[in-house]
Amino acid sequence: MSDQHQYGSGQADTHGHAHGHKTAVPASLAAPAMVGQWQRRWLILGVVTGLLSLIFLFLGEDGINHFLRAYVVGFMMCFTFMGGGLALLMVQYCSGGKWGLMLRRPLEAMTRTLPLVALMFLPIIFGMKRLYLWAAVSNPVQALKDGVINSAQAHAIAFKRPMLNPTGFIIRSVIYFSIIALYTYLLNKWSVKREQDKAGNYEFWRIKFENLSGFGLVVYAFMLTGPAIDWVMSMDPTWYSSVWGLLFLVGQGYAVLALGILTLLQLSKAEPIKSLFRKTEQMDMGKLAFAFVMLNIYLAFSQFLIIWSGNLPDEIPWYLNRFRGGWGVIITIDFILHWLVPFTLLLSRDLKKNKSKLAWVCRIMIFARCWDLFWLVEPNYPDSARNLHMTPGMAAYFVVPVALISLWFAYYYAQLKSRPLVPVNDPHFDEILEPEHAH
Repeated sequence: MSDQHQYGSGQADTHGHAHGHKTAVPASLAAPAMVGQWQRRWLILGVVTGLLSLIFLFLGEDGINHFLRAYVVGFMMCFTFMGGGLALLMVQYCSGGKWGLMLRRPLEAMTRTLPLVALMFLPIIFGMKRLYLWAAVSNPVQALKDGVINSAQAHAIAFKRPMLNPTGFIIRSVIYFSIIALYTYLLNKWSVKREQDKAGNYEFWRIKFENLSGFGLVVYAFMLTGPAIDWVMSMDPTWYSSVWGLLFLVGQGYAVLALGILTLLQLSKAEPIKSLFRKTEQMDMGKLAFAFVMLNIYLAFSQFLIIWSGNLPDEIPWYLNRFRGGWGVIITIDFILHWLVPFTLLLSRDLKKNKSKLAWVCRIMIFARCWDLFWLVEPNYPDSARNLHMTPGMAAYFVVPVALISLWFAYYYAQLKSRPLVPVNDPHFDEILEPEHAH
């Protein structure tokens, strides 16, 4: 890769079109100094909002309950970035392509935030009885007699008790994190070894990564259904959906791709990404983001259409809780930001070429995913179902998720700058150096 002739002037192709000069490899592939600045800014924001978040623990039941609910929203966003980063990294190893070469380091950095995300999960365990009705009710029959729960809840809790119990919840969560940790460890370890392999064993590493990632994708896709059910769906023990896990899987791809593109667009202001991130790969990533937007809306609308048309009394209340009592405003904004805006804007070829405009679309997508989680979480509770209201506790949603996500971003940028931003020991690296019009 370092030979002079590899980066010399190109020759005319058989069609008579002259190729331009290949891009010179930047002197340093390390992260620029601005990544450290981003890290410090996010850390400061995380500390400040984290301290503000503690106020809600002193506002009585309303403050504590909403602190925990908002905490779940923030945690799920961090888990989305970390787990989704792993899934998209494995997709890239299976599919190949130049687009993934540029995204590989950001995706690897996302996966290495696992220790922080696992640590963030602890407050959910301690607040389990406030978050999950099945954890708070040990005897559903007695709770029904006391009027604490209704008959549908009593039946669901009793029927699902073999799965929805505190011990099982903790054990399964440990298993989820362990599976993610195994694949994160292997993919990051092998990535380092691949860079250190100067013999050019491209085929060996390609097969090694494909074999691990192909099976890993299947494992992760099935595994993700567990966290989606345990951590979010079970907030309403009567609710169930056959596509719930798939919705979260696509949602992870939606948010992670937006973050990955945004990271590259920010890094393209300085070397080495400035020279290596071409319009070609930028367009490809924009098209992939558009595909995730379409798949996301297709799955969400399909779930809604099937349940709404069925109009079954044990299914439809979940949507009624999120449409009535002011929640229609939230879902309308969700639809506009989550699907309509990115779908409409990403249709434009010119926008996908424009770095600043594409960056704003990515920011909207990330915010919309967080907004959607709020819509999924808060109406699960009696005080908010069909009753969008503002109490002092509800203000927790403005600071608690921000605190968790900010701390996650700070750790993400710390991981990003710990390795070279571009993996050079890859057959696609030479293709990245080709001029834009090369065939």
